Amino acid sequence: MHFVILAGICGDFTSWGPCVVTLIRMDLQLKERVILVVGGHGLLGSAVVKRLRAEGAIAIPASRNSTDGVVMDAMSDESVDAAVASVIAEHGRIDGLVMTAATVPTITDPKLNSEPSRVLDGIDTKAMTFLRVANAVLPSMTAAGYGRVVGVSGQNASLTANMTGSLRNAALIIASKHLADQVAGTGVTVNAISPGVITHTPIPDVQMGSSGQSSPDEIADLIAFLTSPLSRPLSGESIAVGHRLRGMTGL
Repeated sequence: MHFVILAGICGDFTSWGPCVVTLIRMDLQLKERVILVVGGHGLLGSAVVKRLRAEGAIAIPASRNSTDGVVMDAMSDESVDAAVASVIAEHGRIDGLVMTAATVPTITDPKLNSEPSRVLDGIDTKAMTFLRVANAVLPSMTAAGYGRVVGVSGQNASLTANMTGSLRNAALIIASKHLADQVAGTGVTVNAISPGVITHTPIPDVQMGSSGQSSPDEIADLIAFLTSPLSRPLSGESIAVGHRLRGMTGL
């Protein structure tokens, strides 16, 4: 749950004094919401699962070797379809999807930065896995008239130092916007978030030409909001986390 502090200055023009501080509980309305978190056992995914459960959601982690959620290989159509079907069979619906999983590209030699096979591998293991799982859950969401989809991209989508990293994240952002437009007006929203460096000990300083740092818990807070009914006005957005690249403008 979140808390909002309201404070101010009370009095008339001749006598001023402090207002009473009011602590208001902000309910994200996630209780009993069924949310599938793909990559839910990783650094970020586990923080998301914990955060959603703290809000009363039924957060279901999914991974290739899941023992406390659902087994899913996001690179396989058959595995994705089976996992989604099993969640719907058990819970009756899927209210939200959070895609934190992204397999590390199999080709990592920096000398092959522009090698087509490396770039395609990177896109396939991130943007296409997002698209595959999103496509599997969206029909039931649109039929229900409600759904929240959140994909995790990265701020290096705007950098040229690593072609694979840039294109795989940019492709996810573009795919999420296409899906958002596709389901516009149905009660379903699709958004992407783009963290900078993710660390348990983020520093406040942001160097020129770099993105800011953020912790898994901080990112999980934003994701919890985006999976909630309160995020209804937001769809088709790409939200930078940890300060957007300093010194750069544009998308």
